[in-house]
Amino acid sequence: MFLSAVAAAAAFSPVALRRPVLASPMRATCTAQPAQLPRLATLPRMAEAAAAPEEDGIMETLKTGSFFALWYLFNIGYNIYNKKALNALALPYSMATLQLAVGIPYVMLLWLTGLRKAPKMSVDNVKTLIPVSLGHLGTHIGAVVSLGAGAVSFTHIVKASEPVVSAALSAVMLGAFYHPITYLTLVPIVGGVALASLKELSFTWLGFIAAMVSNLSSALRGILAKKTMGGGVGENMSEANIYAVLTILATLWILPITFAMEPPAMVMKTINAALGTGLTAKYMWTNSLLAGAFYYLYNEVAFLALGRVNPVTHAIGNTVKRVVIIIASVIAFKTPISSLGIIGSAIAISGTLLYSLAKSKFG
Repeated sequence: MFLSAVAAAAAFSPVALRRPVLASPMRATCTAQPAQLPRLATLPRMAEAAAAPEEDGIMETLKTGSFFALWYLFNIGYNIYNKKALNALALPYSMATLQLAVGIPYVMLLWLTGLRKAPKMSVDNVKTLIPVSLGHLGTHIGAVVSLGAGAVSFTHIVKASEPVVSAALSAVMLGAFYHPITYLTLVPIVGGVALASLKELSFTWLGFIAAMVSNLSSALRGILAKKTMGGGVGENMSEANIYAVLTILATLWILPITFAMEPPAMVMKTINAALGTGLTAKYMWTNSLLAGAFYYLYNEVAFLALGRVNPVTHAIGNTVKRVVIIIASVIAFKTPISSLGIIGSAIAISGTLLYSLAKSKFG
């Protein structure tokens, strides 16, 4: 009955987000069939035809750049508002629940208005997505708990070690082994994270462990998706629709966890304590809701941005994103970072980029 209800809810789902195909000047030149024109009109038309692919290419580049800019902007917004909300209310599980739930009305509106095609899913399709949604949930909870326990910059330094976890799990669960050069790039990641953690002024074991749980869950999510979703799930299940359904399922799973970890009495006590320090209800609600809105939007825009580029550009974009977030958070919260922490984080993030490039080239 429960799964049937979830499947029914999924019937009101997001527009199929098709990966746009970048305009190719060569392809346009080869396939365009010129009309039979008078000789005098041929040259102007040929000039227009030659200019069109170039203009299309410029527009596509601008669109892709805009998506990347929004992706970074929304991601920075999420991290800053999320940290402000967590500083005001030390309720990471409640915050994680709210952030997942905020995106549901947004995507429901898109489905109901027809701006996005609704995915059509059977109960079996929903069952297929359950393990993946649990990985999605662990990824989000771990990150929010880590952000609440320590500095934003430290969480992202530890999150840079996700490729190490992913490589280990791929070998154990899938029997997939990478090229030796790819494995070598994991060394600077491990060393960089270790250096950054050694003298990190905002280091906490809770923050470190929670970030590693997020890494583990993210790697499991990717592996489970590969194992269970190879044949597809339902109709109109684009990347954005899959993300929306995973968000709905993760919201359902997190509710009992949140009630167990942070019961209503604890939540009210924490809110009253915050109000007693001079914080207003408006401040707390504004930061909490904006964190949720930015969380969903940055994931949505990420699909649009990354669907338009090749794996190498994707890897560079992800690396730059992490650097931008760390710098923005350090400026916004005046987070002190030791010299060793700066060196370690630079090594770890560079190693992440090298890993992505090596995996793309060598496998």
